[in-house]
Parts: sequence; C-alpha cells; structure tokens
Amino acid sequence: MNELSKDAPSQVTVDEAGAGQRIDNFLLRILKGVPKSHVYRILRSGEVRVNKGRVGPDVRVQVGDVVRVPPIRTAPPASERVAVVRPFKPAILFEDDALIAVDKPAGLAVHGGSGIALGLIEQLRAARPQARFLELVHRLDRETSGVLLVAKKRSALTSLHAQLRDGDTDKRYLLLVRGPWRAQERVVDAPLFKFATREGERRVRVDAGGRASTTIFRLRERWRAHVPPLALLEAELETGRTHQIRVHLAHLGHALAGDDKYGDFAWNRELAKAGLRRMFLHATRMTFRHPGSGEAMTIESPLPAELAAFVAKLGAEK
Repeated sequence: MNELSKDAPSQVTVDEAGAGQRIDNFLLRILKGVPKSHVYRILRSGEVRVNKGRVGPDVRVQVGDVVRVPPIRTAPPASERVAVVRPFKPAILFEDDALIAVDKPAGLAVHGGSGIALGLIEQLRAARPQARFLELVHRLDRETSGVLLVAKKRSALTSLHAQLRDGDTDKRYLLLVRGPWRAQERVVDAPLFKFATREGERRVRVDAGGRASTTIFRLRERWRAHVPPLALLEAELETGRTHQIRVHLAHLGHALAGDDKYGDFAWNRELAKAGLRRMFLHATRMTFRHPGSGEAMTIESPLPAELAAFVAKLGAEK
C-alpha cells in the first residue's frame, strides 16, 4: 500500500485486503490513530476521491481503485509509539479456515481509533502474524461482550456481509433493564438517526428521518419486588443499527443497566456499589449460514461470570 503523506494528497491503490470495504471503513483501516469524526469530515467535504470522483461513506472500493487521501496528520508508526497492551488470549468459540468466532470481553474495543491504540482486531492480527487476512464481519460496542465474527477470507467476509445486509442472520442479546416490564414480547419499530456531538462523539436518536430499525424484546425473568423493579430480557435484532438496543430501550423509558450514554447515570452509580460495574448487554447467540458450506450454524456465548453473578444475587433476594 502506498505511504501516506502529512503534507500532500496521497494516492492509495486498493489491494485484496481492502476489496469490497465501504470507503469509510477502508479509510479507518489505513488512517491509524485518526479519529472517526475526522475521517467522516473529510468524506463530507469531498476531499476523498475514488478514481477521481467524489464518493459518499457507503461506496465500496474494489481491487485496483485509486483513493485520493488529503493531507492528514496520522498517528506515528507503531515503532515510534509506546502502547501498553494487555496479553491477548481471546476465547475462541469456533474456528475453521473461513472464520473465527471470538467471545469478546467487555471493555475491549473491536478496533483502534478515537484514542484507542489497539482494538481486538489489531491485537488478533498481532497475535497471528502469519494470517494473510483477518477482518471484522460486524461490530460490538466497546462495553458489550459476546459473540463476534472475524473473517479469514475475503470470500467469507463478502458472504457474511451479504447475509447481514439481507437479514439472513439471527442475533440475540441478553440485557438487564429497570422498571416494571409487563409484556412477554414487545416489538419496537422506531427509525434511528446517527449524528455526532460537538465533541465528535457518535450518538443515535429516534427520529422520523432516520433509518428503519426493529428490535424484538422478550421477557426472560423479572424481579418485581426489587427496588427498583428489574427485568432480564432477550433482544432479537431485525436490523443492525448503531446502538440500536440501547436507544430503543431509552425510547421506551427503560434504562439499560450500566449504559453510560443513554442510561441513568445516578442508577449506574448505585449498580456499581452493588457490584455491577459494566453495561449489562451481552451478545449471547448468532445464527448464520457458513460462508463455505452454506450449512446453518449457531454460535453461543454464556453470560460472563460478572453478569451471571449479579443475576444470581438478584435471584437470592427473591
């Protein structure tokens, strides 16, 4: 790949590793250390060109495309910066020659950027220097734990992306909410609009001009006598929007335990004193077709120990 310049526009030719990626994700991959907000700013300004034409963030690049990247101050090369990285030994739920299913821990970003030197994918690549291709199939929020897919082949990435785009996957999450939850099943159809704050932080709100978004919530357990009342829910995503579960819950008036963006901050402090010091959102199951064989696969991740212990504590209070 061409070397990027701080002082003049750079011409980057897309190779096999970048083929099929959205231009925003391609830029985030090659512009290590550059905040996402800046990447989207140069896209909106028209400074980024593909084959000499202006593009939006959803355009996908192909092998041989020439991407013009404007002068930009990137983070120094890894050899010039000191990064303290905890030993990375991911729990592997499944692996073959096409993909890896990782049990992502809470607190670990899936990729670097926005002040994070190394995310899960960078650490995975560093731990497997012989691997020619490792790319995230989808994303989980930093504080969300659970099933995360990584493709080991371009063909696998393309197949799984198509399944996600066409709604052919089934993703389930477990979460804890505040308030009396009465319905056994509740479908939320509320369009979501993504925006950035003045500080460049990514946020989402329910907005009629947003993208169609559907979440199905199902009751798993509830503690009516607890103060405040609590409910353990399973969420099924029919769409995969940024912060979808968190924003839909806030829209319903049910705070997600430990959510530091859309939840109840005072309640979060009480939860921390009671032993819950993270967001209670866990990607527990994902069903999809294997990108090679086409066979239906279900990957499951049990509740992490800290979440299971908190639920057990609630059960003991009944």
